[in-house]
Amino acid sequence: MSDLEQRIGAALADSGAEHVHRGPGQWLVTLPGEARLQTQTWLILREQTLAVQAFVCRRPDENHEGVYRFMLLRNAKLYGVHYCLDRVGDIHLVGRLARHAVTADELDRVLGSVLEAADGDFNTFLELGFASSIRREYAWRSENGESTANLTAFEHLFR
Repeated sequence: MSDLEQRIGAALADSGAEHVHRGPGQWLVTLPGEARLQTQTWLILREQTLAVQAFVCRRPDENHEGVYRFMLLRNAKLYGVHYCLDRVGDIHLVGRLARHAVTADELDRVLGSVLEAADGDFNTFLELGFASSIRREYAWRSENGESTANLTAFEHLFR
């Protein structure tokens, strides 16, 4: 294991972040959240960089323009990561740190940015890209006497 791999492992351990070392130069970090219960974030050591990648949300069902506009506007405010789409249209946060820039403090900042964005923007992505599905789910639950407690963040969509 390289010195950098040891430093990354130690930084993750010291931070208290739940993580698993998945092989040489690979860590899967689980970031706890509120809107999103957790965000799985990969750290992958490459030849020149440490890559950061986290799945945020599946491909929106509707309002693609609104979702993509939101992503582009948010990208201007994010630190160390940015929103992008994979080949099927799912939304991810990705970033790269130069190997020489990887420190415990910088890793903490970037993981904090991932958490703040993925958790903080999650309901906005749902509202923008899945409003019709949320309304249908609410109607079905209401008609069938099921709990709507986890839909309270979207109450304004049901009026």
